[in-house]
Amino acid sequence: MAKSSTSDMERGGCGEEDMTIEEFVEAQAHIFKHTMNYIHSTSLKCAVELGIPAFAGNEFLKPWESFGGWLKGGDGETAFEVAHGKNLWNYGVENVEFCNSFNASMAASSRVMSSVLVTKYKAMFEGVTSLVDVGGGIGSMGRAIAKAFPHIKCSVLDLPHVVASCKGTENLEFVAGDMFQAIPSADALLLKGILHDWNDEDSLKILKRCREAIGSSEKGGKLIILDIVMDSKATREIAELQLFFDMLLMVNTNGIERSEREWEKLFKEAGFTSYKITSISSFRTVIEAFP
Repeated sequence: MAKSSTSDMERGGCGEEDMTIEEFVEAQAHIFKHTMNYIHSTSLKCAVELGIPAFAGNEFLKPWESFGGWLKGGDGETAFEVAHGKNLWNYGVENVEFCNSFNASMAASSRVMSSVLVTKYKAMFEGVTSLVDVGGGIGSMGRAIAKAFPHIKCSVLDLPHVVASCKGTENLEFVAGDMFQAIPSADALLLKGILHDWNDEDSLKILKRCREAIGSSEKGGKLIILDIVMDSKATREIAELQLFFDMLLMVNTNGIERSEREWEKLFKEAGFTSYKITSISSFRTVIEAFP
């Protein structure tokens, strides 16, 4: 494992002349923290009663009303399913407004992270000529990579209803598909905020599909993961934010935030031989997994 940090402050890409990219990412973490305060036991009831929107809308507040009953063995794999009668992904298929709002919120987050990735961590893309953004939504991250690295042929893989109206460019295409079934082959694959949505069993299935799709490490083959690595040394505020996300995922998707040891276990079981962790903020981490 290798961790890296950046000491040189680089400006640009975020629209604020007096704010570095690193400061912008840290600010995003603090905004998430305040947004997630509705999960806190002392504010949850009030937030629900007031209908305060969080994440992508009130759909994510309703499951907390069913949380207690779900913990006691209520029907449904998640509290979201108890509240809405179907899981998050099927709910998105049948509710266009919610789906658009959810994808827009993911795209907003991706725009911040892509600015960091393509400016501060260009080395991650050395030797890469093709890349698939797995579960890449409406393509904010994919577009940023395609624009920053014109020599890379980028593809965005997501469900048919998500990419149906998305338009590609000369080196960016959208592919309708299911990451659990098959992933297009490429030098590198990208998973941004995907695996924490799923339990270990489903995450392992995704990782195995990724392992099948990437080339050898000698040819630059790698899996790039943007996600959270639970850190026992994190500040109290950041540790609380990570736990809030962990609870949010448990309630809505049956997902989980993972420690380094838990990530390592999944990588080994999926057939990856090594990995590298790079902390890009107090909250966000990039993991490179190699075949």
